[in-house]
Amino acid sequence: MSFDLPAPSSTGVRIAGDRYQWLVAWQGCVTAVRDAELRVPNPVIAVGVEVDGVGNVDDVVLYRQVPPHTYMQVKYAADSSTPVNEGYLLKPSDQGGPSILRKLAQAWQQLTEDGTPVDLALLSNRSPDAEDPLVSLRDSRTQLLVPKGAQQGPRSKKGQARGRWADGAGLSEKGLLDLLKVLRFDLARDVTHLHEHLQMLMFAAGLRFDEESMHAGADWVARQVADGQRRLSLADVREAIRSLRLEAGSSRAVVSIATLKPDPMAGDADYAVDWTDRFEGVSAYLKRRPLAPATWAQLQADIEAAPYRTPPGTTAVAVTGSLRLATAFVVGAAFRMVAGADLAVVQRGQLWSSTEAYEAPLTPTVDEHPLDLGPDLAVAVAVATDPTQDVLEFLREQQVPVSRLLILRPPSGAKDNAVPDAATANALAVGIRDLLRRACRAYPAIHLFQAGPMGLSLLLGNRWNRLRPTTVYEDVNAQQVYEKAFVIDA
Repeated sequence: MSFDLPAPSSTGVRIAGDRYQWLVAWQGCVTAVRDAELRVPNPVIAVGVEVDGVGNVDDVVLYRQVPPHTYMQVKYAADSSTPVNEGYLLKPSDQGGPSILRKLAQAWQQLTEDGTPVDLALLSNRSPDAEDPLVSLRDSRTQLLVPKGAQQGPRSKKGQARGRWADGAGLSEKGLLDLLKVLRFDLARDVTHLHEHLQMLMFAAGLRFDEESMHAGADWVARQVADGQRRLSLADVREAIRSLRLEAGSSRAVVSIATLKPDPMAGDADYAVDWTDRFEGVSAYLKRRPLAPATWAQLQADIEAAPYRTPPGTTAVAVTGSLRLATAFVVGAAFRMVAGADLAVVQRGQLWSSTEAYEAPLTPTVDEHPLDLGPDLAVAVAVATDPTQDVLEFLREQQVPVSRLLILRPPSGAKDNAVPDAATANALAVGIRDLLRRACRAYPAIHLFQAGPMGLSLLLGNRWNRLRPTTVYEDVNAQQVYEKAFVIDA
């Protein structure tokens, strides 16, 4: 049975739009805190909300140490009936005033009159119109319409659209192109996406990142605006974090690894790997292995480049994105604890950090299956479920050169809640590693299979040292179940 929701009232839309704006502003505040702790070049040092004297890009302003500052026009829509396209941008206001594009052009002219560089953004939950001659050319990485929008002559479809946009903006075509070089179209930022992005940014900034904490930050912004405080300094934000008790740790560099679906944190990451289009399958549930000609080896090379692409001296790293167990293990192995790395990931809404304290290693129970297929050792980590039969069948059918298979289970047995928190995950990861250090001494190599939480795979890879060269297999949900994915030194 389905129910039609009533249309939102104009007051309801306004309230929802204000809330959307306060969340965007709080996101800027979190960015300022993280920038300061990580000492990034040209950090955000203050956030403006409903700023005077900057034209129509006053909704949220990110003030940096030196220009360009970021000026945002935040546009919230109650539904998706109107995408962002030429008609939307050039339409006069309901009162017959200037269009959105003309207001943006006027603000740009005002802000750059003295030669100061700017960064402008139209941020909206509206989607881009895939049929629009210019908006359809938006680069998803830069959010800009150029350089593609500047290509072809005045008689082309693009050229004619440029002419209409220039007229609508009150600019020459050259002026329009100069505007489009600094005007980002940050679109399709629906509320769910904004929440996810903001919560992950709070996680990376060392703050509590549950929904209650996120909304507490947005509520604080709303109170400042109501009190007439339009510029929120870094000191103001830090005091708010202290008074709201949002502290949870220290800021971390961000490594984004997306193989199943795009990561909202990719734009904020210190290093990002986006393989969503290089994996087989049309949805996150179906993506399990690279799509030829892409290979596991190429993905491994991209992941292992991460430590060299994060800021010098980085030790604390937040891992974001979407990845299955073999990939998570290799990310952990790229940032090993023995090299001083502290990894953290969000697992079922919890912060799982490799430095989370635990009382003692949690030694797994062991079942052994002789195979006599070769000199190596096979290991299956059976935490969320028991993969014994699938692994045995795969090893025999593929004639993997192993002498025996060890099945390692938590003391409580294999079940989907066997590892409830970070302390248990760390204790089990250490218990597995220590047991295997003794068990693998007579073997030249390890073949590893996993069935458990992604966070455990990450933490296990982080601690995987003084063992043997390890082949890591992925469950590809095919007839043979598993596929060789990565080979790492240990």
